[in-house]
Amino acid sequence: MTRIIAVANQKGGVGKTTTAVNLAACLAELGSNVLLIDLDPQGNASQASGINKSTVPATIYQALTGHVPIDNAIVQTPYKNLSLVASTTDLVGAEIELAQLENRGFYLANTLRPAVSRFDWIFIDSPPSLGVLTLNAMTAAHGILAPLQCEYFALEGLSELLQTIINVKNTLNSHLNVFGVLLTMYQHTVLSRDVEADVRNHFMGKVFKTVIPRNVALSEAPSFGMPINHYSPKSTGAQAYGALAKEVLIRD
Repeated sequence: MTRIIAVANQKGGVGKTTTAVNLAACLAELGSNVLLIDLDPQGNASQASGINKSTVPATIYQALTGHVPIDNAIVQTPYKNLSLVASTTDLVGAEIELAQLENRGFYLANTLRPAVSRFDWIFIDSPPSLGVLTLNAMTAAHGILAPLQCEYFALEGLSELLQTIINVKNTLNSHLNVFGVLLTMYQHTVLSRDVEADVRNHFMGKVFKTVIPRNVALSEAPSFGMPINHYSPKSTGAQAYGALAKEVLIRD
């Protein structure tokens, strides 16, 4: 069965796009057929996947608003088994347009339906907010993967996200669950260790064993349009996302 996972956190700078791109790429390298949906108007996931946004035949905005079928917006990345639906700043318009429509939370789910069976995994890179686009991601998804930076206020942001997930589950998508919490930007400091202990204590069974370290190569890779497993396969960042991909397959 195809698994649809929304990578979401209303806080910016927690490694959300980094996780969506690199987990998708590592699963693709392991043989899964993966589709990455860039649902963030910034379009960073598109660039990090090696796609020139100006050359794609259509974007997620055009698919969401019914101008093209989703199949017309799916492009093959330079990496085997990894496809992408790109995003541009046009998607800001969708946030406004969808907010005014009835059933505004179901547009992504309905848009994706014709393509779902072609993939083993679909990852949705959500914007850093809890607006209409993130609502659509949660309504379309089976699970939420929440990256969590190892910092002092991490738990506060996660609590807000979890409440939103509960609300969506109760009203729009009864199949929605927390797929996992991922600790990112981990450093061998007292603070990181304390945050890790707190998060594992509060969310037993939901936190991935794999932690993602703060790593220079992870920051560099997007500017070269390459997932970390292709840019620097021996880096600690690549090894961490490779381990996460294997953990995800076991968890599934």
